[in-house]
Amino acid sequence: MQGQQPEKSQPELAWKEGDVPVATRFDDPYFSLGNGLAETHHVFLAGNDLPARFRDGFHIAELGFGTGLNLLAAWKLWRETGQAGTLRFTTFEAYPMAPADMARAQAAFPEIAAEAALMAPHLGDEAFDLPGLSFRMITGDARQTLPAWAAQTDAWFLDGFSPAKNPELWGEALMQAVHDHTATGGTAATYTAAGHVRRGLEAAGFDVSREPGYGRKRHMTKARRR
Repeated sequence: MQGQQPEKSQPELAWKEGDVPVATRFDDPYFSLGNGLAETHHVFLAGNDLPARFRDGFHIAELGFGTGLNLLAAWKLWRETGQAGTLRFTTFEAYPMAPADMARAQAAFPEIAAEAALMAPHLGDEAFDLPGLSFRMITGDARQTLPAWAAQTDAWFLDGFSPAKNPELWGEALMQAVHDHTATGGTAATYTAAGHVRRGLEAAGFDVSREPGYGRKRHMTKARRR
């Protein structure tokens, strides 16, 4: 799920339906078996009111980089809507995926082929700049790395594995850190509507709503910092 790391930190993968990677550690796919790109658009882009909120320097942060699909979808939306300036994108990842595996997963979505080709030479890099995009990756356990982060963000993609299988990315302390690193009026969105996740976001200081989910997921969660 992120930049260059020692071999031991890369996730063990299985592949379903050809090009859908599954993390065997969590027994969970990296994106929807139905259509991962459509899920990204519904949950993370529309869930954060994008592209309406885009502006030069708009900053997206993400818990769980995975295949890079969310980054590519956001950057494509930035480009195709004619935004001026630079989209900032920071991602937090404990188990970075190998570049070859990211490329294999991305290749399943011809809609993002142009952006994937531009990013391909930088797969595995922890920082790079491309036209309209400034990318940074922070490796390690987000419970340690996020509280120490100096920046604030305009929108969060909360895209860890299922809370039932990866509870450490959904605890109240980490949701508090997400809130504290969100600008006033900033937002967060996630595919999960688990009660403890919503309560954690509310306790942190977000206004939280349960919204229609993507595909077989009946609900998802949106949050806004007061």
